[in-house]
Amino acid sequence: MAYQDVHFASSRDVIATVAGTLRSFFASLGHSIVLSSEANRRLHQVQDLQSKTDEELAALNIKRDDIVREVFGDLFYS
Repeated sequence: MAYQDVHFASSRDVIATVAGTLRSFFASLGHSIVLSSEANRRLHQVQDLQSKTDEELAALNIKRDDIVREVFGDLFYS
């Protein structure tokens, strides 16, 4: 003889699952926007430093070859 048990998800379970999925989606979307704006800010900073003369860079104690290291140093270099 076989027994069968049927479980129906309550509306509360469904709502909690959908809410969790939406929360996760929007958190990921927000995180992506923050990362994009941070990368854009750093790119503008590199372009700004590259447009300076060697004398201006020397006044900032930055060599032209070290511009990228200076801007992205906290992310890629330790």
